Amino acid sequence: MKTKEFPSKPIERIAREASGMRISKPASKALRMLVLESAREKAREAVELSRHAGRRTVMVRDIEFVTKKTEPI
Repeated sequence: MKTKEFPSKPIERIAREASGMRISKPASKALRMLVLESAREKAREAVELSRHAGRRTVMVRDIEFVTKKTEPI
């Protein structure tokens, strides 16, 4: 899936800054897809939460709740 909404370069930079190592193009693309899929899932959960609350707008608290829900203890 090719997408222009989130380029690979920032992923490469983040990986390089986090590890000090280079990252291959295929690894960068795989990491990008992982990040996008995770973001889509969190967005879906936040939308469901705001709908359940009777709102049509996703609030910061929805994102925070969804994020904290999946953090390890």
